[in-house]
Amino acid sequence: MPLLTISTPCYNEEANVAEVHRQVKEVMATLPGYDYDHLFIDNASTDGTVEVLRRLAAQDRHVKVIVNTRNFGTVRSPYHALLVARGDAVICLVADLQDPPELIPQFVRKWEEGYKIAIGVKAGSQESKCRFRVRRLYYWLIGRLSEIELVPDFTGFGLYDREVVEQCRETGEQAPYFRGLICDFGYARAEIEYMQPARSRGVSKHNFYSLFDAALLGITSHSKVPLRLAATTGFILSMFSLLIALGYLIAKLAFWNEIQLGIAPLLIGIYFFGAVQLFFIGIIGEYIGSIHTQVHKRPFVVEKERIGFGAGSNGPSVVRERSKALIEETKTDALPGEREQRAG
Repeated sequence: MPLLTISTPCYNEEANVAEVHRQVKEVMATLPGYDYDHLFIDNASTDGTVEVLRRLAAQDRHVKVIVNTRNFGTVRSPYHALLVARGDAVICLVADLQDPPELIPQFVRKWEEGYKIAIGVKAGSQESKCRFRVRRLYYWLIGRLSEIELVPDFTGFGLYDREVVEQCRETGEQAPYFRGLICDFGYARAEIEYMQPARSRGVSKHNFYSLFDAALLGITSHSKVPLRLAATTGFILSMFSLLIALGYLIAKLAFWNEIQLGIAPLLIGIYFFGAVQLFFIGIIGEYIGSIHTQVHKRPFVVEKERIGFGAGSNGPSVVRERSKALIEETKTDALPGEREQRAG
């Protein structure tokens, strides 16, 4: 039977993981033609989440658990789960039940029709109106800046064919903006609208910094507009400053005794241009930071433990696999003489 992997990232979701497991199990019972794995990746929770997952894995052979050595953030951990999933298709589903599991059969039907990607798009949300409007504003902004067409109100919830997963692997992205990456591939996709429910248990683990970081990642990953805006703004302000300087010079020469320069215009100009420079230096810094992250080639996560995978599957194998890949890459990049020397 075709195998589906439901990937659920979690961090301090002790109150939710059992319920999301129950709902997924009930939904998958309506798809008798499919086998499935429910893969939880825990980002080093500090509550009882891991113990609940351990009990679920002991009771249900479908449950697989990866426990990270530390909290690797909201980007790297879910992406790692996507890449290690072994299903013919992978369904990304968050643990807080704001992604309704009852949409899974609709995703599967679209997959059966030939779509490589079937995603959920929020038609509305029961979260606070202020937060929802801010998100809408961000989606609009990044849509205007991006060089590709992005899907507004798409959070990553959806089904992805094995071909799409392997395409993600081949990109080698170290800090992927997954929602943009999916659109960048250009696969035909099915979009299914849904009303996002409010979180019923626990509190959101996304703070202002994590949301701001994700927002900047989306902009720097798929748009060069801010860099070009910095160059254009610098040019315009330089010309504007030159015109003002020439105007002051002509006025001073024409009305030497009447015009007093004063210190106020100088201070205002210095602070204004200093603020503009710092703003655009910050933007350039974000792009340099993205390059810095990409160059490091670090593993997305380091696994502390695997639960429910069977004998011989426990333990962090990611670092060993990455090390082997780097060794092979080094051998491939060697000069012919060096390869012969190594062979000798």
